[in-house]
Amino acid sequence: MQHPCMNRPWDFNARLEEWAQAQDGEEAKNLAVFAELAVEGGIAYRRERLAGHFTASSWLVSGDGRRTLLTHHRKLGRWLQLGGHADGDEDLSRVALKEAEEESGLTGLSVEPQIYDLDRHWIPEHKGVPGHWHYDVRFVVYAGDSEEFAVSDESLDLAWRDIAALAADADADESLRRMARHWLERTLS
Repeated sequence: MQHPCMNRPWDFNARLEEWAQAQDGEEAKNLAVFAELAVEGGIAYRRERLAGHFTASSWLVSGDGRRTLLTHHRKLGRWLQLGGHADGDEDLSRVALKEAEEESGLTGLSVEPQIYDLDRHWIPEHKGVPGHWHYDVRFVVYAGDSEEFAVSDESLDLAWRDIAALAADADADESLRRMARHWLERTLS
C-alpha cells in the first residue's frame, strides 16, 4: 500500500499534523504532549532523557491483513506490539521498521511512513533505570512473503493474533485493542 508521503523526507511535525487531521477528539488529545516533546529536538529521541523520550513501534500485519504479530515482552511481562527506543534516530518510521526486523527475525518488511497511532505510557523502574514516560509513535509495518518469525532475547514469545479477536479481547492491552479497532475500521471502509 503506497501512501502520498512515502517519498517525502521524515518531518515529525508534518506527520503529527497529518495524524491529527484524521483523528477524533480523544485520540487527538495526544497531539499536544507529543508536539511539546518534539520541540526539544534530538534529546527527545534519546533514552538518556530520563523524564521521557520517543520510542517507535510497529503494528505488524500479515500479508492478508487479518493478523498482527505481538511480542510477549520480557521486561514488562505483557503481550504488546514490537518496538523500541529511537537511540537518537529522529526518523521514527525507520526505527519502527528496524525494531520489527530485529525483534521478529522477519525479512522483506515494509513500513507506511505516516503515523498510525500515538500512545504515551509509563514504564516502571527496571534495573536502576528510574520509571519514565514513553512517547510511543506507531507505524503500520507489512510482513513480506515469509511470516515465520524468530523469538529474540527481548521477548518471551511471539505470536500472530487475529485482529478481529484482539479488538474484542477484554484482557488485551487497551492500546492494542484501539489499534485493532482502527485497523478493522480502515480495512472495512
